[in-house]
Parts: sequence; structure tokens; C-alpha cells
Amino acid sequence: MRGAVIHAPGDVRFETLDDPKILKPTDAIIRTAVTCVCGSDLWPWRGLDATDEAHPMGHEYAGFVEEVGAEVTGLRPGQFVVGSFATSDNTCRNCRNGFQSNCLHREFLSTCQAEYIRIPDAAGTLVATDDVPDERFWPGLLANSDVMGTGWWAADAARVKPGSTAVVVGDGAVGLCAVIAAKEMGAERIIAMSRHESRQKLALEFGATDVVTERGEDGVARIKELTAGIGADSVLECVGTAQSMQQALHSARPGGSVGFVGVPHDVAIDGQELFFSHVGLRGGPAPVRRYLPDLIDRVLTGRIDPGKVFDLTLPLEQVADGYRAMDERRAVKTLLKP
Repeated sequence: MRGAVIHAPGDVRFETLDDPKILKPTDAIIRTAVTCVCGSDLWPWRGLDATDEAHPMGHEYAGFVEEVGAEVTGLRPGQFVVGSFATSDNTCRNCRNGFQSNCLHREFLSTCQAEYIRIPDAAGTLVATDDVPDERFWPGLLANSDVMGTGWWAADAARVKPGSTAVVVGDGAVGLCAVIAAKEMGAERIIAMSRHESRQKLALEFGATDVVTERGEDGVARIKELTAGIGADSVLECVGTAQSMQQALHSARPGGSVGFVGVPHDVAIDGQELFFSHVGLRGGPAPVRRYLPDLIDRVLTGRIDPGKVFDLTLPLEQVADGYRAMDERRAVKTLLKP
């Protein structure tokens, strides 16, 4: 098969790879229908995460079951499936508590920008649709495998409630999906922090009521101005930098909550400052598997359309162009078709 391999910063190649095989009886092989480039893939592309040796890339996927191991139940060849970037048996104590991304047997997938993928713990990781969905739904279903599920977790972790005020820090695909999540959870006011006109328009389409262009403490001051000097009930941090985390923490009201889902890079939190702020802080890798059945239904019924975050579609063989477009902010998110 063919798939994406990163060799060094700025060097992603489309290469011939070994076909994936069933290694454990709980594995499945899927044929990729759609995959994509994630904002977190840009960390190694930019050299901010080390690439010590060449390795495959990608962790978002939707596709067709090709083969299942002897112990896989509930799945059969030909079904259309969506899964999380983190595998889960969906039976251990952590999974039963709703944190499948901390499954005791968790693996983080990293080979999904390819024509075929091996999925460990397939029965607990994958969710099959009733029928093969129309291709117009594929982008939205693909978004559920990470960015929509992660945006939903940001809103959940930040305790967004009906009638509340939510602030979304970050206007990438996760931040835009977090706007959808806040809207679906009933937030009355959703403030999107964005400097990019095209992303602002999409945030407003998804349900944002206000846009703040300032960053850092200027952004915090603007949030305070919009919230009678108090701050927001919920802040959804969807970037992962030191500045975005500080901006999020300072934008929340006393008693408010911050949900942080951006993979942290050089983030340090002052414990004493957090102590006296009365702000709750919760986050981590999104338990996407917990939300998948509901999110799949919302996409297939037309209630949400997170697939709109894909503003560039390329054949999988042009995957490197997809990385460049996102790195140069010419695209929010690149969808790849094998």
C-alpha cells in the first residue's frame, strides 16, 4: 500500500509501505475512505516535535472494514466505520468511566494517512454506521474521529451549560468544532477568538455570537469588557501554547471552568495563581469514543456539519501539499482521498 511518512521537518513523503496485517485476534483492517492532516501533525512538520527517525503519519480516519480478527465482535467486512485516534477496549474501568482515551490498553494511532490501517481493539474502538453513508457525509464523519470529538470534549470539560457564556481560544479545526459543541450544549453567548476573516465567518456560521481579534492580555481585557468585567462561564482552550493557556485561564470568571484540549507545548501553570482564581481546569486527550455514537447521529441527521472545516481536498498522494497549505494558513484543514 501507499502512505505518508515523515523523514524530517518539512519532509513528508508518499511512499510504498507494508500492507497492514492482523497481528492480534482483536485487530481489524480497514480500507481508508477519507483521512486528513491534523493541526497537531504540524508540530513535527515545523520541527517543534522531534523526528528521530522516519515514521508514518496520521490519526484521523473513516473507512470500510476489510478483515477482522477471530475475537472481534460486532464488526464485519464491508461495514463503514469511524474510530477514535486512541484505541480502547471499551470494557476496562477507565473506559466504563467514560475515559476511553485513557484505556488500560490504549494505543495512539499514527499510521492513518494511508490506504489501509490496522486498528487494535477494533470492537471497542470502531463504531459502524447502519448503512454505507452518502459520500457527502464522509467529511463530517471523518471530523468526528478527532476534531469534532475533541471540540466536544473541550465544551464538556469546560462545563458548558444552557444559557451560559463560552469563549473559544483558537480558530483551527478543533476551535471551530468547539464552537459547534458549545452551541449544541446550549451556550447563549459564544465568543470566538480569531484574527482570520475566513475562520471568523465559519465560526459565526457554526454559532459564534461575537468575535474577538485581540490576543494575550489585550484579548483577556476584551473578554472582560464583553462580560461586565467578570469573565466567561466556560473557556475552551484549543491551541496548546503558553499564551493560549494563560489567555484561557485569565478569561474565565471566578467559579468558571477551562477545558484544555490543545496538546501542551511549553505550558506552565502557576499553582498559586490558579488557587486564588477559583477557576476549574480540566482537559487531556479527548475521549472521542464516548461521543462517537451521538456525533455520528448528529452528522447523519444534518444537525451538525463539522465537515465544513475541510477547506482543501487533495488526493492522498499529494499529502505533503496538504501539510504545506495548513502550515502557511492557506487551509484550515486538508481532507485526503486515497
